[in-house]
Amino acid sequence: MLKWDRTKGRPEPIRLLNTITETENGEPLVDVRIVCPSVRIIRPQVIPYVRETVALMCEKATQLLPEGYHLGLVEGWRPIERQQRIYDFVWKSAEEAFPHRDKSALRRTVCRWVAPTDQKAPPGHCTGAAVDVWLVDDHGQDIDVSSPFDRFKSAPTYSFGLSDEASRNRMILVEAMLEVGFSNCRDEWWHYSYGDAGWAVRMAQPDCCYGLVTLGPEFYEEEERLWLEAAKTRQSPFASTSQPEEQES
Repeated sequence: MLKWDRTKGRPEPIRLLNTITETENGEPLVDVRIVCPSVRIIRPQVIPYVRETVALMCEKATQLLPEGYHLGLVEGWRPIERQQRIYDFVWKSAEEAFPHRDKSALRRTVCRWVAPTDQKAPPGHCTGAAVDVWLVDDHGQDIDVSSPFDRFKSAPTYSFGLSDEASRNRMILVEAMLEVGFSNCRDEWWHYSYGDAGWAVRMAQPDCCYGLVTLGPEFYEEEERLWLEAAKTRQSPFASTSQPEEQES
């Protein structure tokens, strides 16, 4: 198993997330394509909406990147229904992959990759506060942040054993996002948030300003159609030939 520096970042177990007091400030979801035009949308099924402050912060982070580097959005706001479908799929996959595990062990496995919907603290993506981001070049190609490993095997932000280039690129992303006020989930180098319960735990704050938020389905009808279509051929995240999708925290 890949080793990583556990002295950096803060753990965020569900029990701590549930202690955070939510004080929703009513800030709207905004269109990423308008508010932060420098950010690249990586996948067609990405719903291009996040909280307004989060969008502005993403634009600022992009401006801090070196020439030829761009912030690529892999996931922003996610409706709670999609979150539940993801959770159900990963649960079924885990049951098939680990038939001897009891329900408690299965839940720990699944919650490692997908935030549950049955807790006091809503999943970060469902609040519009969380973004999953990659680095891409001028041509939209991924910039290496993981070699000699794949993205999943080097998921912890402060993984040991990365190549010099990958380590340098990863820290370029981390430092830009932290500089503008995001906090990072130390288990996933791609996941950042501001204003949700995860952010509050990482920043040792007692409350957060964003809770569960909804958006009219007419605003993401096409993205949802594409997501549902892609889900039909999706492989188990625990199959030996595939890895869990990074955007599903």
